[in-house]
Amino acid sequence: MNKIFGISIFFFVVAATLSACTKEENKVYFKDGTPPVLSSDNTASLVLVQDNASNNAVTFEWTNPEYQFNTGISSQDVTYTLQVDTAGADFTGPSMQELSISKDLSVTYTVQQLNGILTKLDVKENIPHQVEFRIVSSLANNSVPLTSNVIGITITPYLDVAVPIPPTNVLYITGDATAEGWTNAPSDAQKCEQISNTEYSIVTDFAPGKQYKFLTTLNNWQPQYGVATKSGVDSKKGGDIGYNFALPGQKDPDGIPTPDEAGTYKVDLNFKTGKYTVTKQ
Repeated sequence: MNKIFGISIFFFVVAATLSACTKEENKVYFKDGTPPVLSSDNTASLVLVQDNASNNAVTFEWTNPEYQFNTGISSQDVTYTLQVDTAGADFTGPSMQELSISKDLSVTYTVQQLNGILTKLDVKENIPHQVEFRIVSSLANNSVPLTSNVIGITITPYLDVAVPIPPTNVLYITGDATAEGWTNAPSDAQKCEQISNTEYSIVTDFAPGKQYKFLTTLNNWQPQYGVATKSGVDSKKGGDIGYNFALPGQKDPDGIPTPDEAGTYKVDLNFKTGKYTVTKQ
């Protein structure tokens, strides 16, 4: 009986060991990959001109990173992100752009598209800027990222705006968040300071649970500016500017909600980037 029991134990141990080996052999793990090599058909200085907006400006191409696992070359979909930033920022600048390219190994940008990227970088127009580009490849859920070499191009952008600027070069704040309430004829006390032709700001007191918008023309509700999309507490701190210029298909944007804490705040509006920010003073 003891002999039979001993043999049973032996076979159980052998079976468990073989099973563990089989499970170990069936594991799929990442072995290697080659960072993509980025190239461009145009690395000379580019001067972007609005009259050529629909013309192709630059094409980027990159090699396949060939992700490999212990089972062979990966059959998973590879996604690519083109990162764009000003030289010296090391792709950590506050306005750094990340553009999803899906599964392709190349992308072409028109003059207008490339100028739009630089507009979002918040660089000044009609001045040459050294701009850097690189590709980051990844698998599902942004796993196993591989980063390419960097290409630098000197680019001179033209003035473009994400949101139409006030046609009167004047901007007023209105709403139940203001001392004068909802009115399309606010006084000069509610006039914003014009920082540039694309930037305005105002310092004012806010109480929580209120809303406000901006108007350009006294005694008219349009053009008006508000928030493009409400996103809870984030909209109280900043977001995308929404607008209505009384054109077909347009409707009034939502009012911008005030912060949760009463106090004095500065509201900055940047029509070039299409963003507003709210900071406590």
